[in-house]
Amino acid sequence: MEKYTTPNFKKEMMKDYTILMPNMATTQWKCLQAAMQSEGFHLEVLDTGTSEVSQLGLKYVHNDTCYPALLIIGQFINALNSGKYDLDHTALLISQSGGGCRASNYIKLLRKALVRAGYGNIPVASANPSGLEADSSIPLKLQLLRKAIAALEYGDEIAALRNQIAPYEQHAGDANAWADKWISTIRKWMLQNKNYSIVRMKKLFAEIAQDAACIPVHRIPKVKVGIVGEIFVKFSPVANNELQSFLESQDCEVNVPGLMGYINYCVANTKLDDLFYGLSRTAAKGAAVLLSILDSIGKKQSQAMIEAGFYAPGSFRELMTKPEGILSLGVKMGEGWLLTGEMVELIEGGYSNIVCAQPFGCLPNHIAGKGVTNRIHFLYPQANITAVDYDPSSAKVNQENRIKLMLAVAKENLQRKNTNQTTTSK
Repeated sequence: MEKYTTPNFKKEMMKDYTILMPNMATTQWKCLQAAMQSEGFHLEVLDTGTSEVSQLGLKYVHNDTCYPALLIIGQFINALNSGKYDLDHTALLISQSGGGCRASNYIKLLRKALVRAGYGNIPVASANPSGLEADSSIPLKLQLLRKAIAALEYGDEIAALRNQIAPYEQHAGDANAWADKWISTIRKWMLQNKNYSIVRMKKLFAEIAQDAACIPVHRIPKVKVGIVGEIFVKFSPVANNELQSFLESQDCEVNVPGLMGYINYCVANTKLDDLFYGLSRTAAKGAAVLLSILDSIGKKQSQAMIEAGFYAPGSFRELMTKPEGILSLGVKMGEGWLLTGEMVELIEGGYSNIVCAQPFGCLPNHIAGKGVTNRIHFLYPQANITAVDYDPSSAKVNQENRIKLMLAVAKENLQRKNTNQTTTSK
């Protein structure tokens, strides 16, 4: 029987190896990259197009494997094929959730694909807090974790503010220029080992939001669309065929709930494991403390955005109440109850038009996403939700046409709302 193994990543490789990581949430990843570089990782984020990487993924991974795995593995092999890297000093970094989703097994699929592609000498590193692949785990020291959290929190705020400014900017390009300025600033902070403490974050959230409020805008009613879904497909432009850009081209304001929501979800599930399944009480207590810390940071960020005149979600503990009457918090495979909670929060926040982006055949997300829409429609008649499957065989034009049908209903609803407000004001 053929053995599919590759070298384990060792911490002594950090100073000499270029570490490749697939892109996901572009703004957040730029900040995270600097945080990891400040701790000695020579990290490069990959960003390659869908068709080439998906075909490479299909070549080396079974076609029933979920779409994110195909893309991630395709991105890695495409990079190794490019000739840009010294293959004797290149390693690959992949995150693992540690949950019941197939994402926990991507690293084994990657090792197998590397051997089959002739790259069995490339070390693979795992980034996870759950003890998976312990021999290949990158060293997650406390300072790195603190910087990573700060980078993702700042990135979430920048992305959220940019998305609320771009559709209304008076001068084209202002929102993107503003975002680029702050991304550059935060990267410098990470590299200079500053402004990643909780106290500094909470103060700087307000500074960032107030600066965003200075951008000239002309706010007129527009269709507001939220994006939820499987974590990789939700955020990655490669995976969702530039979904956010497409929606913005249709004159929509787009809201993508932040990446820290998923981090909080993973922490909360450790606590819920004890509540529902009687697992480790010690781990649950530690998770409860960490969740309180993370939630306090999130609440301060939301407060800063609201005070500057922007929309912001409620606390994560409030989000945990949103699925009540729709889905149990015990449903935690894939994005589980988080997916349902984010849809409800978006609807209550005025983003009643929602695209639920899912890998084709991802059963947990079809249950927690598509499966709950009838109940959500019953509770929130204004909800206008469309589920879109993403897969190498799915045509982009079909996906966009499905979204356009949702937008046609959204535009009719907006026009009706504006007409009723005009009539009422007379």
